[in-house]
Amino acid sequence: MDLQLGGRKALVTGSTAGIGLAIARRLAAEGANVVITGRQGAKLDAAAAEIAALGRVQAIGADASTAEGAETLVREATEIDILINNLGIYEAKEFAAISDTDWHRLFEVNVVAGARLTRAYFPRMQARGWGRVVFVSSESGLVPPPDMIHYAVTKTAQMTIARGLAQLTKGTGVTVNTVMPGPTRSNGIGDFLRSVASDPNVSPEAMEAEFFRVHRPLSLIQRMIEPDEIATMVAYLASPLAAATNGAALRVEGGIVPTIA
Repeated sequence: MDLQLGGRKALVTGSTAGIGLAIARRLAAEGANVVITGRQGAKLDAAAAEIAALGRVQAIGADASTAEGAETLVREATEIDILINNLGIYEAKEFAAISDTDWHRLFEVNVVAGARLTRAYFPRMQARGWGRVVFVSSESGLVPPPDMIHYAVTKTAQMTIARGLAQLTKGTGVTVNTVMPGPTRSNGIGDFLRSVASDPNVSPEAMEAEFFRVHRPLSLIQRMIEPDEIATMVAYLASPLAAATNGAALRVEGGIVPTIA
């Protein structure tokens, strides 16, 4: 299927690994001009080289979680047709142990960073009459894990922002949507699984099996989702083919959410 993304310019945050890198690769393969960003030069360069094998890429060294980093991005990538707010962090922690610093840190990275960049690019999309904004949220925003409540709250907040912004797109060619991945195989997933495993010394396969049996028993696929599986949905939402999908929260979470939401 041709997603008709040739010539469109897309900015993907959190794009040097995991879901973000998979999204950037997929958009480049579909013909979009992709802008990636990251704090680590070597990691950013490696991601750019990987994407360049598929299409056009611009790498900007900036921390998208900060106001200064956002200013750098907006200055160096002025006209963006597609904004993918993928940057995010997570951790497992008992509610009583979540400090004010933890709350502020997760909100700054997971919520404020995406809102800040959208604030810069969304009005320009409205003025041009075309644009796509996608927030990469999580199924945790609907089914909060009791050991990740602070993370879940930030993911619910992303869905709220997206739905509110979608209300402002009436009669335009701009859409704002949310994608809700479930537990996804990424660079940091091994450390996360060890942090919640009853025995962190067992094999990765055993830890993954225990995680779904104990912590995500509602999952229908009972496995980690691959980043490319998320990227496929995001690329479709970013395309002209998804023009009738607006203000939606689409689930790519393996069936953890038991009801239609």
